[in-house]
Amino acid sequence: MADLEQLKHAPASTGILDVIAKRWSPRAFTSQQVSKEDLRTIFTAAEWAASSFNEQPWRFILGIRDDEQHGEAYNKIFDALVESNQQWAKSAPVLIATIAKKTFSHNGTPNRVAQHDVGAASATMCLQAIALGIHTHGMAGFDPEALRASFGIPSNFEPMACWAMGYLGNPDTLPEHLKEQELAPRTRKNLDEFVFTDWETGAEF
Repeated sequence: MADLEQLKHAPASTGILDVIAKRWSPRAFTSQQVSKEDLRTIFTAAEWAASSFNEQPWRFILGIRDDEQHGEAYNKIFDALVESNQQWAKSAPVLIATIAKKTFSHNGTPNRVAQHDVGAASATMCLQAIALGIHTHGMAGFDPEALRASFGIPSNFEPMACWAMGYLGNPDTLPEHLKEQELAPRTRKNLDEFVFTDWETGAEF
């Protein structure tokens, strides 16, 4: 697995923090369970993400496979995933759903950056996880209304994403088309494609 990790890590030449360079989104996980202590640390990191007016609009639903307290939540999240994600996410010992509160608590007005802030908390979650040697993979492929119905999520909250979490597994366990993606090098856009001085005018560094 060390060779795969090296293939997927951002090049050292980028100069970015090691924890950022090591974060990537595998589809193959081992059956090793993530400890409750590590999960607490991971969600504590998310707790300290920045948010507008300190609203902290994020909500996380935690599912842990074969766990007395969290097993039912795991099954509900899994059932909400599209089939193409179920193919590989079934190996992950932890599944998480993220939800955004759509209004500010102090005055009830719409919070137009709620989704942004849930993303910030999710990114912080992922970085803390990889610092502990635990991988994450975010998924947009799920049925938000199925998730809403199965957990009784109020209308003032919006299901945003689902996440698989666990320890890196063997790509050979994946269907062939997913194995090819797992073993392929990662690519990124050049900075001047998304850092501008005017619209679509790339900044120079």
